[in-house]
Amino acid sequence: MMLTIENLYKSYGEKILFNHVTCTIAGKERIGLIGVNGTGKSSFLKVISGLESPEQGVIKHPKDYHIEYLAQEPVLDPDLTVIEQIYYGDSAIMKLMRAYEAALLKLQEDAENPDYQARLMKLQQKMDAEEAWEANTAAKTVLTKLGITGFGKRITELSGGQKKRVAIAKALIQPADLLILDEPTNHLDNETVEWLEKYLQSYKGSLLLVTHDRYFLNRVTNRIYELDKGNLYIYEGNYEIFLEKKAEREALEVSSEQKHRNTLKRELAWLRRGAKARSTKQKARIDRVDEMKKESFDTKNESLDFQVGSTRLGKKVIELTNVNKSYDENVLLDDFSHLVVPDERLGIIGANGSGKTTLLNIMAKRMEPDDGVLEIGETVKIGYYTQGDEELDSNMRIIDYIKEVAEVIHTKDGQVITAEQMLERFLFSRAEQWTYIRKLSGGERRRLYLLKVLMTEPNVLFLDEPTNDLDTQTLSVLEEYLDHFPGVVITVSHDRYFLDRVVDRLLVFTGQGKTNLFFGNYSEYLEKRQQSESSQAKVKSEKSSERPKKQKKKLSYNDQREWENIEEQIMELEEQVEELGQQIIDAGSDSEQVQKYFTKQQETEAALEAKMERWEELSLLVEELEKN
Repeated sequence: MMLTIENLYKSYGEKILFNHVTCTIAGKERIGLIGVNGTGKSSFLKVISGLESPEQGVIKHPKDYHIEYLAQEPVLDPDLTVIEQIYYGDSAIMKLMRAYEAALLKLQEDAENPDYQARLMKLQQKMDAEEAWEANTAAKTVLTKLGITGFGKRITELSGGQKKRVAIAKALIQPADLLILDEPTNHLDNETVEWLEKYLQSYKGSLLLVTHDRYFLNRVTNRIYELDKGNLYIYEGNYEIFLEKKAEREALEVSSEQKHRNTLKRELAWLRRGAKARSTKQKARIDRVDEMKKESFDTKNESLDFQVGSTRLGKKVIELTNVNKSYDENVLLDDFSHLVVPDERLGIIGANGSGKTTLLNIMAKRMEPDDGVLEIGETVKIGYYTQGDEELDSNMRIIDYIKEVAEVIHTKDGQVITAEQMLERFLFSRAEQWTYIRKLSGGERRRLYLLKVLMTEPNVLFLDEPTNDLDTQTLSVLEEYLDHFPGVVITVSHDRYFLDRVVDRLLVFTGQGKTNLFFGNYSEYLEKRQQSESSQAKVKSEKSSERPKKQKKKLSYNDQREWENIEEQIMELEEQVEELGQQIIDAGSDSEQVQKYFTKQQETEAALEAKMERWEELSLLVEELEKN
């Protein structure tokens, strides 16, 4: 089935978002939508999904065509349970799975109730008849990979991060002809992003997504839509091919503009020379020249080529010695020591809530450690791009907001770069610079805030999740800027491309305040980790294959005692894991409690896995004895 968009037009104030756009989305297409923040990407998604109306144009698709839409800030029904929210909708399979999961929860509350038992059995038979188990298994896999447990919990009791994951699960589980995802990777850790990437590669319907994650974009898409100044440019291929073809298009635009200039120059020369011609022909020529003057070409490159400057940085930067930081039982930094050296490019990675932002706040003196020593060099000037939204005065103009910080900055070779030039480099044209901040989109405001941080001319730059709200073009500008930045860059990020592009070492938070320092970028770290996991799996497999060869005439006294009790111990550990999962849900937005229960759950799961491995060893011994 196909969705067709014809002559789509929509504006916002004086800005044209879609200038009579026409395109189609066929089955199995994987489309990435890109464009500078403020060009209308989210509006485009909302119009297609039916949440907003265009001023002109139509969207056509078959009556039974289903579109599933995941917004940047998803809205969930606070009164529904997790399972009701995930299995929403009127399709027969969704209704059946909703009823089955509800019956399962009821039986867990009262396992001896004969009515609950009969109800569950009836629904199990119906699941068999409707062949719904495959869909149920796929749904459970999605939920597990996204870390969602406690299906009976109400949405209103969940934390912000948990709600986002529920919304993603809901979008992925629903049967849809077109799945629309607006920034699905925001606030997900690296491992979850990698799983989502692989999942979408085999998604049955069509995809239309907006994301700043360029590796994700490159590996998932087979077509790119670029929204630029109201026009939609379509490129066959993934993000890598798009970059090549866009360069070709821009080169062609420049060539066309040069030819246009030459033709116009000849026509004007002819007219000024007063060449003899019939008046009707002369009039036609004048009209043609007027039309040529009106014609415009999009060839302006709003980028400046210069070596950026910063305040001079001495040899001593930042040193942390035996630093500790905890919240109740949640240990974020445990005896942490690190020496920041000049020109350091450090990426900080780890699970959400592990302490990454806390470390930046301590180094920026926005937070005090429990104990330990923090020393900062006298010449250090920190610029800190924070994750939270900064309040921007909506009644100020863009240019005035930047000039409040500085009217000029200085290059390494002593040149002066004006605020207007810096704004141009960060994709605010001269005309746009006089726009009021209230007219900017959320992404444009974050871009403006980033520039404000850079205009302070820091020599140590902290970036906390800079890729969450910035578009791919702004990220490319930032990466180019950082290439020439003469100071220290320390960034917290889950964006694999950005980490590969910017850093040359990683500080990895491994849990309970512990960290490892890895020399290399994120792809090198991932490759090393995969090699390690593969090696461990091979050793484990070899040990497992050797077990049946072991011969033992009888169990020792200790082995016999262990065999008699091990199954009961396994059941107890399984119950503990389940209880801790429920406690994580119950903790809601209390991040300290969530971290405490999560750590205990991980420890209990490790103990359970060890018990299961021991049970396998003992069962093989018992089986061998019975054979003999």
